[in-house]
Amino acid sequence: MADQFDPLKLENQLCFPLYACAKEIVKAYKPYLDELDLTYTQYITMMVMWEHKELRVKEVGNYLYLDSSTLTPLLKRLEEKGYVARTRSKTDERDLIVSITDDGEALRERALTVPQRLAACVDMEPAKAQLLYGILYELLEKLGENNSR
Repeated sequence: MADQFDPLKLENQLCFPLYACAKEIVKAYKPYLDELDLTYTQYITMMVMWEHKELRVKEVGNYLYLDSSTLTPLLKRLEEKGYVARTRSKTDERDLIVSITDDGEALRERALTVPQRLAACVDMEPAKAQLLYGILYELLEKLGENNSR
């Protein structure tokens, strides 16, 4: 028989397996990213930069679901490593532009095996992985709608 505290059981929380999986995935990435001297957050930032080459800081944050207080030190570290450059927009001084550098582009070649190596650790059927991907992005979209109210 259910009691009034069932909603507070860990086993009844959607957020917990999401949190635990995210933590374990980041942990699985660690040895591969250590070889590149990147944290997981730096890695996903570089993925955005490899794809787009130049973005406003706000756009990077939108892609990664990160606010500026998290993004600013992250981008500063990537700049110190020589992977990105930050400059003020010529048209609007308030906009900070992030551009990938030649060293950042070169890092892309070294990172090319990371997704394959991680996939070998997870060992999930491609159809299930694609389904999970879709569900997670649907959830992100719904959370974004709810958080913008």
